[in-house]
Amino acid sequence: MAEPITLVPIGHVRARTQDSLKEIELQPQFGDGLAGVESQERLWVLYWMHQLSAGDRTLLRVHPRGDCSRPKRGVFALHSPSRPNPIGMTRVTLLRREGNRLLVEGLDALAGSPVLDIKSG
Repeated sequence: MAEPITLVPIGHVRARTQDSLKEIELQPQFGDGLAGVESQERLWVLYWMHQLSAGDRTLLRVHPRGDCSRPKRGVFALHSPSRPNPIGMTRVTLLRREGNRLLVEGLDALAGSPVLDIKSG
């Protein structure tokens, strides 16, 4: 049996009310990790799908896109949110940085989702 892994969120997703853009707000202690991020056009954002139910985390086969007319497939062969470790990953466009906040476009995480990591992309 593998040892448990401890993840520490580096920040959280914040929804903006006036548009479809999202903001990633890093915890102050991780702000230095954003040095030079302005030179990146695209970023990979890894986040925890915090609203996924415990039951959804036990499903290993689901219908693609929830379409019951299609045969079930393994969650590792799909982009399904149902998975044992609900880690989401999205490639986003970086619009700007404001201190320890990033304004991004294309992030499919829900507001409040803990951000686990950001990588250049």
